[in-house]
Amino acid sequence: MVIISHKKNTVNNLRHSKELLLLCSSMLLIACSSAPARTGTVTSVSGDNRAPTTATIKANSQVAKQLNLNDQQDFTDARRGLIASPKDLKIPSSKDASKNVWNMSAYDFIEGEAPATVNPSLWRQAQLNNIQGLFEVTPGIYQVRGFDLSNMTLIKGDSGWIIIDTMTSKETARYAYDFAMQHLAKRYPNTTNVSAILFTHSHVDHFGGVLGIVSQQDIERKKIPIIAPAGFIEEATSENIIAGNAMLRRAVYMYGKDLARDEFGHIDTGLGKSPAFGEVSITKPTVLIDRTPTKLNIDGVKFEFQYTPESEAPAELTFYLPEYKAFGGAELVSRNMHNLYTLRGAKVRDALKWSGYIEEARNIFGDADIYFGSHHWPMWGQDNIQKFLKQQRDTYKFIHDQTVRRMNKGMTPGEIAEDITLPTSLSQEFYNREYYGTVKHNARAVYQGYLGWYDGNPAHLDPLPDPQRATAYVDLAGGSNNVLLKAQKAFDEDNYRWAAELLNHLVSVEPKNIVARELLARSYDQLGYQAESGPWRDVYLTGALELRQGTSNTSVNLAATKDLLLQTPVSNFFDTLAVRLKSEDAANKDTKIVINFTDLNESHLLWIENSVLHHRLVDDSKPVEEKVNATLNLPHAMFVDLLVGETDFKGMLLSKESKVDGNPLGLIGFFRLFEKPNSSFGIVLPDE
Repeated sequence: MVIISHKKNTVNNLRHSKELLLLCSSMLLIACSSAPARTGTVTSVSGDNRAPTTATIKANSQVAKQLNLNDQQDFTDARRGLIASPKDLKIPSSKDASKNVWNMSAYDFIEGEAPATVNPSLWRQAQLNNIQGLFEVTPGIYQVRGFDLSNMTLIKGDSGWIIIDTMTSKETARYAYDFAMQHLAKRYPNTTNVSAILFTHSHVDHFGGVLGIVSQQDIERKKIPIIAPAGFIEEATSENIIAGNAMLRRAVYMYGKDLARDEFGHIDTGLGKSPAFGEVSITKPTVLIDRTPTKLNIDGVKFEFQYTPESEAPAELTFYLPEYKAFGGAELVSRNMHNLYTLRGAKVRDALKWSGYIEEARNIFGDADIYFGSHHWPMWGQDNIQKFLKQQRDTYKFIHDQTVRRMNKGMTPGEIAEDITLPTSLSQEFYNREYYGTVKHNARAVYQGYLGWYDGNPAHLDPLPDPQRATAYVDLAGGSNNVLLKAQKAFDEDNYRWAAELLNHLVSVEPKNIVARELLARSYDQLGYQAESGPWRDVYLTGALELRQGTSNTSVNLAATKDLLLQTPVSNFFDTLAVRLKSEDAANKDTKIVINFTDLNESHLLWIENSVLHHRLVDDSKPVEEKVNATLNLPHAMFVDLLVGETDFKGMLLSKESKVDGNPLGLIGFFRLFEKPNSSFGIVLPDE
């Protein structure tokens, strides 16, 4: 009885540890989050408060005059080869059938002329991305588009279907594949099996649905080849781990997850509608592509691969199908300007390498008469494809070269971003428009890649923290009323950027100032309505939403990540744990624990030294000789169950599969040194 009581006390004390144990909760996109609650609600908003101003109406009208929005070629191409399109496309969650992981019907309002609250160029892109269904690119190559943020491509092999990219979630991938087979089985009777899977790159919207199409058991039993670029599994499982919590919070803004799907809210990301919000999975590649060219015969289809690391993704490839004269461009090229820096936060991408890979593809796949990609719709005709590749190549190189030119003249990131504009020869092509990335934030990314955050001005070397600076500026202006007057004047003069800067200081100092919050929200509205970039629109309008309704309390559905976590190297989780350490509490601590994965025959020593968490693999060459406080023995799958909440420490401790050697209180003391990060930290409002 004493032992049982001791275990109960230990379990209660370890509940905090359960939440802290590695906390890889935010390693994936916002796709893993559920509906948000809100805190700090100030006021409701009527439609009139969000109305476009005369200046916004005029600005959007000017865009319509500058571009040939009546050009129908993209619409013709986007509809070409349509075999079937589902009506009222809604894909339910596998965990809760009352909820949808995908709802294309929510975008039915996107038709006709652009409303005054939407940049007409972005509206056009949103209309194009609304075109959904199963399409024949050419006999033998098919695409499912509009079932997720990304496309699924199906290539007919000798014995089955070669699948190129498997979308974001298991639910959308399964639905898309089944929909395709309903129609393709009529053309190719008795051929509905998967003969190979190819992941073009390491972003979750291109691999997350794989186990919705085929089980891991079938992959192993049938020896289905899984082809991917070198470094795929490492990049795919680690991209969002270390800084995942911050990325998740910022992704709420970038993808407009909390916004209504209407003319005042989210309409499109530029790449597609939105990420799907379902279960994600992954499987390890069996064939890695690590050089250009690499030639393979996959189920009777000849592939020629181009290896393009550190372009749009750290691990990426493109390919050519010589028998079809078809270039599969992955996301090396797409029908928009892409991101050299993504607003959710990530390492900047190398514009020069990216441009170079496009030129390489243009040359080695110069016979291509068909282009298709991981997003958007295909292109036909060798001349069209060559022009497209040249234009995309030069867009990224222009931004790179002209940023560096100005950088070497001593211009700051802000000055450069304001000064650079694409030449007309590039900017007038719809596939170079700023639907996703923008010249301004991409130029800043180039600067960051070379020189980092410091612009060389001593005043910016050690500036005051934002809250102190905001207080000083409000005081300098003569108080909040004066700031409001100046901001209102700026708003009335259509200078929404300056109004936003002034009001941002005031709201930082007086977060409960309803008038300031509403005027800042209205400023963000106008900036969002004018934005051609889907992410910029979503960022501005999400900021406005939070100013009016309070910060969202975005929770995380860890169970949706289980299949991915099972493939993630455990050392990644320990790296995540290290950045949760409360250094002030860890001073002078000398704590050591071992986590032993009984089914992997793998043990890891974790210890704290100089307020830093270290970890290393324990093996025969480096046995643990020092005294440890406790050893946690458990199977890897149970460890993942702990992470996703499908078991708890009580279940773990009482399980016959696990045990704690040594002092359980040592385990408690160790995990109490780590914090649970706030997944709903303030962005436009200070944390309460």
